Amino acid sequence: MKRPFRCRSLRPALLAAALAVAGHCGASDLALTGGQEVPPVSTQAAGNGTITIGDDHGVAGSITTTGIDGTMAHIHQAAAGKNGPIIVPLERKGASQWAVPAGARLTDQQYQAFKNGQLYVNVHSAAHPGGEIRAQMKP
Repeated sequence: MKRPFRCRSLRPALLAAALAVAGHCGASDLALTGGQEVPPVSTQAAGNGTITIGDDHGVAGSITTTGIDGTMAHIHQAAAGKNGPIIVPLERKGASQWAVPAGARLTDQQYQAFKNGQLYVNVHSAAHPGGEIRAQMKP
């Protein structure tokens, strides 16, 4: 008698994937431009990436830039059209790569600001020390 095929090893993997997705509140797909900076910056620089905020307030993700020699990158707290304080400094991982440091977490107040669309990511340069490119994070 031939036994039906069952892939039991796949079930734990599917469960882990479902739990991982369920544990994330939101992922912001980011497109950084100079026009989103405050005040707007005329630049050919750009960036893209994804930052994910979990229900546990954990932060993960990275951005990649082009046309900019970035000096710093951060997640800030402020609504679109406003500047705000740094809440998560990003780590340089290469000439054009920035990543959220392992173990980064938001406070309850910062998490609520994220839910309200009041966090943004920006990359600074020597030419534009206040920020050259920016993207507002959307929950």
